[in-house]
Amino acid sequence: MRGPLGAVIGKYPSSDGNAQTGGLIKHNRKCRDLVFLVIFIAFWVAMIVNSSFGLNQGNPLRLTYGLDYKGNVCGDKHADRDLRELELRYWLNPNQVYQSAVKNSKFKLSNARSICLMECPIPSEDSLDWVCDYPEGDIRLSLDDWIDRNYDYFADLTPELRNTSLQLQGPCYPVIFPSVNVYWSCQLIARASNMSLRHWQQMGGVSIVENIIMDKSIHRSINSRSSVLKRYVADVGKAWPVLIVCGGIVPLFLSVIWLLLIRHFVTGMPWITVFLFNVLIISVTMFYYSEAGWIGNSAISPIIGAHDPYYNVSARELNHIRAAAVLMTVVMIVAILSSIAIVRRILMATSVLKAKQLYVAAKVIGEVQALIIFPVMPYSILAIFYMFWLSAALYLFSSGQVRQNDCSANCCAYELKSKRLSCDSCCGYRIHYTSHIAAAILFHLLGCYWATQFVIGFSSTVIAGSVASYYWARGESSPEIPFLPVFSSMKRLMRYSIGSVALGSLIVSFVESIRFILEAARRRLKVSNSIPDSWFGRVAFHSSRCCLRCTEWTIKSVNRNAYILIAITGKGFFRASEIATELIMSNILRIGKVNVIGDVILFLGKLCVSLSSALFAFLMLDTHKYKSAHNKISSPLFPVLVSWVLGYVVATLFFAVVEMSIDTIILSFCQDSEEHHGTAQYAPPLLMETLNDQNEMQRLTQ
Repeated sequence: MRGPLGAVIGKYPSSDGNAQTGGLIKHNRKCRDLVFLVIFIAFWVAMIVNSSFGLNQGNPLRLTYGLDYKGNVCGDKHADRDLRELELRYWLNPNQVYQSAVKNSKFKLSNARSICLMECPIPSEDSLDWVCDYPEGDIRLSLDDWIDRNYDYFADLTPELRNTSLQLQGPCYPVIFPSVNVYWSCQLIARASNMSLRHWQQMGGVSIVENIIMDKSIHRSINSRSSVLKRYVADVGKAWPVLIVCGGIVPLFLSVIWLLLIRHFVTGMPWITVFLFNVLIISVTMFYYSEAGWIGNSAISPIIGAHDPYYNVSARELNHIRAAAVLMTVVMIVAILSSIAIVRRILMATSVLKAKQLYVAAKVIGEVQALIIFPVMPYSILAIFYMFWLSAALYLFSSGQVRQNDCSANCCAYELKSKRLSCDSCCGYRIHYTSHIAAAILFHLLGCYWATQFVIGFSSTVIAGSVASYYWARGESSPEIPFLPVFSSMKRLMRYSIGSVALGSLIVSFVESIRFILEAARRRLKVSNSIPDSWFGRVAFHSSRCCLRCTEWTIKSVNRNAYILIAITGKGFFRASEIATELIMSNILRIGKVNVIGDVILFLGKLCVSLSSALFAFLMLDTHKYKSAHNKISSPLFPVLVSWVLGYVVATLFFAVVEMSIDTIILSFCQDSEEHHGTAQYAPPLLMETLNDQNEMQRLTQ
């Protein structure tokens, strides 16, 4: 059996060799894990530099809008000319669009001549309309006048320029095909206007190809994986009010309500938690069905603004929301069946054991009232951090350089500024991304996860130190107990053990990053059909994935217990983990079942808060603001998911008050028993009755 901790709790020799007694946490500590604190500080210096790179190189408008024939981003007021009102990308030359869709063609749609407009052009019913290049050179029109004239100055052209326009060489191009706004790009509909086409032919225009594959060329570009990912990231930026309300305010309010209910209504919380969990998961699943179009008529649509109701455009976003609906259906069925299957055992356990522990935790919260207020501090820190992190993330995802394509396609286009017909090349523009940008994004994501885990670990350790002070004073007032144990615990942590928290949060972040990388590799192998064919290979393939998840869960559990021992003993992270593991292993029969039951109820409570955040996010995103104009989001999937995650993080911060209170009391009880030969001297009577009653433990394990 491991000996007394020494200089910390119970009866121990102090640092000067004199024996001391008492149950209070002492302050003669040493600074621990300083190397990892230095690493943490250096990491954040790198995060600032990394974010500065994104702010200098990025432009969030690139996530939503396309590029014109000059390399400008549509809707960008800082372009060569003010394009803030011109957000839609329109391809001028229909023959180039057709050529890009021909199989095995070397001509790409990114090289087709495009321009930024306010609305997608529609052919006239009694004449031929034109869309001309931006006015410059000899065309003495302001941009506003050009817009007022529906982008048409064909009548002002010289005979020479009219002839080049009839050859589809500009500067004006005919509007032959109708188009519709699909995610801020004008999707051409391969149904030429008979009247416009007749006028074009009568004027001596070159032959224009009419083929259904024109639709597919633009459709492939709009629905490419990179374009969809950009729109998802842009959705998060557009829905920032939703994230503030549903990812910050709503979970804050619900978490505080839950803590108050725990304090004043202990016995009813298991019933309330299980019931609300089932109601919320059904409600969220129904919203997914609604957005997928399986319930009601509010399916997400890629078309923006008014359009022909008989014209439908498919989009990856709709497929993704339907896949999410199917996944949520499976999760809902499993959750409901699981709650029905274990409700008797959970309710029996909570009524017998957990209610008593919750009562003890509620008493601790009542005595140390600052515990309810304390989570507001880490919550505020994370809120400020997330706002800056999200802003930097939008710029990082949109960083890169606009470069002209290196293509071999030759064509002619008249340049108004240089007053000549250029036939050298018609290469378009694209945003050039480098491996450095991909590394910067991954580094930024890792920084977010590490910061979140660090703040959660910091908050948990402070709470554990406060509760331990209460426990080792026998739950009574004592002149040796600090007046504000929360602030005393925070002071000890920041002075001696903040490096240990940095180490613990780094380990969790590292394991999670490895799991993410391996999961991405697994998906690539699955897509390329590289999964082992033999049964042994498949078993090893899936077993390694399961083992990695178990390792991740184990490390998170060990971290939580290590934070408690860090708060109590002031030891380094690895030594505290070792002590916590020994305590748990030597008392596994006494506390194992109780901890599992408690974790289930608290986990369901966190899910209730996060599901409520997701539900409110669906309600806010279902308004007109996010379904029309430039605020339209492509899909509620990402904003809802981010609100869900933020709600869970906020709930974790506040539920840690109860979670860490219970775990700290249990570990303190185990150490108390070990220090006093199996009989705890400082434990509250109700806790001793709960953990020492073997009959109740047998009832739970049956």
